[in-house]
Amino acid sequence: VIPLVAPFFLQTRLRKHISQCSRSMFALFSKPSKMLPESECLKGREKPIPGAPDKGAKHYVFKTPLYPHFAKGSEMISLGMGCFWCSESLFWDTKGVISTHVGYQQGVTPNPTYKEVCSGNTNHNEVTRIVYDPKVCSLSTILKIFFESHNPTQHMGQGNDRGTQYRSGLYYYNKDQKPVIEAQLTAYQKALKEQGHGEIATEVLPAEKFYYAEEYHQQYDAKPGSRQYCGLRPLQVSMPKVEGKSNI
Repeated sequence: VIPLVAPFFLQTRLRKHISQCSRSMFALFSKPSKMLPESECLKGREKPIPGAPDKGAKHYVFKTPLYPHFAKGSEMISLGMGCFWCSESLFWDTKGVISTHVGYQQGVTPNPTYKEVCSGNTNHNEVTRIVYDPKVCSLSTILKIFFESHNPTQHMGQGNDRGTQYRSGLYYYNKDQKPVIEAQLTAYQKALKEQGHGEIATEVLPAEKFYYAEEYHQQYDAKPGSRQYCGLRPLQVSMPKVEGKSNI
C-alpha cells in the first residue's frame, strides 16, 4: 500500500516498481530459474540507463559520494542476498562503512534496467556494494552480517523472491579478500550443518562490472514513502569466530 502522504512522483515510481515486480514474478514462475547462455541474454545499451544516479549524487544517509573516488585506502565488496531493498540498510550502522549503493552485477547485458534484470534475461544479480575502511571495519564484520542476515542455502532466490537476480553471491575486488571469504564460508557451513541445514549455495567470484540501479532504488529504506518490505529469510545461526581471518 502506498502511503497517501508520499509525494506524487514517489507514488508514481513505486506503482511502476510494484507493477514491474508483478510482471517479473509471473515470468519467473512460468520458466525455470537458471542462468542463460550468453547468446540468449538481452543486448542492453552502450550508455548508462536514464534513471541511474548522476555522477555527483550523494548517499541519502551518509551524504558521501555514490560514485568513486572514495576515501583513500577504502575497500569494496559486492553482496548478492536477495532483493537489494532488503540488504542495503543492514550495513548503515556498521562503523567503518563509508558508502553503500545498489546495482546489477555478474551478468551479460550492459547497462541493464530493473525491468530487464527482473525478466531473468540478463544473468545479472541484484547486489549491494559496500565501501568500507578496512582499518575500522574488517571484511569479516561485513561477512558476518551477510551470512547471518539471509539464507545462503537457497538456490536462485531468497524467501518468496525467486529468480537468478536474487541468488546468493560474494564478489571480491582484490585477491586478499578471497581467502577471508573462503574461511568465513567454511566456518559458517560447519555451523549450519551442526544445526541440520544444507549446503551453502553462495557463489564466490571476482567482481565484474557494476551497473548502478535506478536512483529510486538507492537507499530505498531511508526515503519517505518507502514500502516496508523484506524478503530475507535468515536461518538464525550465528557465525563462529574465525581465527586469523578477521581483517585484510
